[in-house]
Amino acid sequence: MDMLCTLRSTTEAQRLALREAPRKLEAFLEDEEDFGDAKGAAFLELDIGEAWHGLQFLLTGTAWEGTPPLDFLVRGGEDVGDIPSDEGTARVFTPAEVKALAEALKTVPEATLRKRFDPATLQAEDIYPGTWEEEEPAEVDPLEELLSYFVELRKFTAAVAKRGHALLVHIG
Repeated sequence: MDMLCTLRSTTEAQRLALREAPRKLEAFLEDEEDFGDAKGAAFLELDIGEAWHGLQFLLTGTAWEGTPPLDFLVRGGEDVGDIPSDEGTARVFTPAEVKALAEALKTVPEATLRKRFDPATLQAEDIYPGTWEEEEPAEVDPLEELLSYFVELRKFTAAVAKRGHALLVHIG
């Protein structure tokens, strides 16, 4: 099963509703449920696919640990949704946490991310998807792909923070 990561802005009303109605997470993610929050239709979404674990490692230097808020892809926030533990996670971060995250991402130097990228280490740490040492086609540079996702992540969190919205991080 592919473990893909989607990030989505949520209004405060939606964040609270997801806590109260965990079984509606799937419908919310599939745009079939906005909890009566008509403004919720204008949500922001970023799909980082399989890059989530590589980004976690570049941001924190660890597979599953790190210091908040930069460990947000795998930890932190509040669990929401009715997801079996072996099928991923869905966590929501408050608007204040999103602001802190956006500020923290602005301060991460690209040089730090480049320095942490080592295919052998990523493979040894069992960083998903686990294909770091495979010969890639010339047009796909794993480091440049992760860095481009990082740039998108920084823009996305800044936009969500500017709106004053919460953030849902879904891996599954």
